[in-house]
Amino acid sequence: MSALNWKPFIYGGLASITAECGTFPIDLTKTRLQVQGQVNDAKYKEIRYRGMLHALVRICREEGLKALYSGIAPAMLRQASYGTIKIGTYQSLKRMFVERPEDETLMINVLCGILSGVISSSIANPTDVLKIRMQAQGSVIQGGMMGNFIQIYQKEGTKGLWKGVSLTAQRAAIVVGVELPVYDLVKKHIIMSGFMGDTVYTHFLSSFTCGLAGALASNPIDVVRTRMMNQRSQQHGGHSNYKGTLDCLLQTWKNEGFFALYKGFWPNWLRLGPWNIIFFVTYEQLKKLDF
Repeated sequence: MSALNWKPFIYGGLASITAECGTFPIDLTKTRLQVQGQVNDAKYKEIRYRGMLHALVRICREEGLKALYSGIAPAMLRQASYGTIKIGTYQSLKRMFVERPEDETLMINVLCGILSGVISSSIANPTDVLKIRMQAQGSVIQGGMMGNFIQIYQKEGTKGLWKGVSLTAQRAAIVVGVELPVYDLVKKHIIMSGFMGDTVYTHFLSSFTCGLAGALASNPIDVVRTRMMNQRSQQHGGHSNYKGTLDCLLQTWKNEGFFALYKGFWPNWLRLGPWNIIFFVTYEQLKKLDF
C-alpha cells in the first residue's frame, strides 16, 4: 500500500465548497418543498410552493434574495468537512485495494463509496442539521451559525446535533456508493472506448450521469431525512411527529402517497446534476496542478 496522499482530501474539500456555493439556492428550494404538506405538523401543513421555480420566486418576493442563501455558512462548513473526508477517504480506500486505477472494479468502488459516505456524513452531521433548520425556516430563524448551534445544543443536547445521523449515514452510503463509482465507471468506459479522451467533456458527461443516478437512488431517504432533522425535540411531556425514520417513511407514504417520497426530485436532480458537474470539473482541474 502506498503512503497516504493528502491531495484528494484538499482538492475534494475545495471542489465541494465551490459546487455548494454555485447550487445552494436550488438546494434550499428542495428543502422547502420536502418539508411542506406534513398533515401532522401545523407549521408545515400548508402547500406553499407548487414547484421549484414557484418556490424560488415566492421566497425572493416574500423573504428577499438573501433568504435563498439561508444556511450557507453551515453548508460550507459541512462541505469543508464532509467533502474533504469523503473524497480523501474514497481515493485512499481504493488505493488500499488496488495500486493502479486501471485495476479498479465496480464492486471495489461501490464498497469504498459506501464506507467513505458513512464515515464522512457521520462526522459532519451537526452542520447538516443546522443547515436544514436554517433553510426550512428562512428569515424566521434568528442569530448566526454559532448562535443557532448553541441554541440547538442547549434545547436538545448533543442528541439534537446528531438528529437523523443514522439516516444521514444511510443516505450518504447510497449517494456516495452510487455517484462516485458511476462517475469512475462512465469516465473509464468513455476513455477506453476512444470516443473521448480524459478531457473536460468526458468529466462533464460522467458527472451529469452520476448526478441523475444519485438523485433517483437517494430522493426517498432524503425526504425522510429532511423531515426528521427539521423536527424539533419535544420536551415537558410533548411528543414528536415521527417516532423514527421508518415511522416517518410509512406516515409520509400513508398520508401523502408514494410519490411524496419523491417530493423535491427535480430541484434535487437539478442540484445534484450541476453540483456534480461543478465538483468533478473543478476536482479534475485541481488534480492537474503540479505541486
